Amino acid sequence: MKGMVNNMIIEKTINTFDEYMETLDVIDQKRINLKIAIASKMIMARNKKGLSQHELAELTGMKQPAIARMESFIVVPRVDTLNAYLQPLGYKVDIVPIAEQEVPIHTEPLATTKQPTIHQNAG
Repeated sequence: MKGMVNNMIIEKTINTFDEYMETLDVIDQKRINLKIAIASKMIMARNKKGLSQHELAELTGMKQPAIARMESFIVVPRVDTLNAYLQPLGYKVDIVPIAEQEVPIHTEPLATTKQPTIHQNAG
């Protein structure tokens, strides 16, 4: 990574994800943390049901590579796509109030990040 100090180019090697996150502004940090939170909860829901990506693809009518891209946070799914992914797993997307104090997913210096809530359907 290159940076400028007094019109001089400074190169810094980034070795960890946390070091990379420190190079970003707060908005980009929040954006990445949200993607990670969504993908993590999607994977958790699929694993809890004991399904592979291929099996979930068959249940949802999606293609397995599309599921892999969502779970690896390469793409953030649209709300309707996320609901289609979650429904066979017994979950839904919900809008909930932001708690007064929340712990960020990565790196202590980050500003508070709202994580999505995925609720399991009863029955």
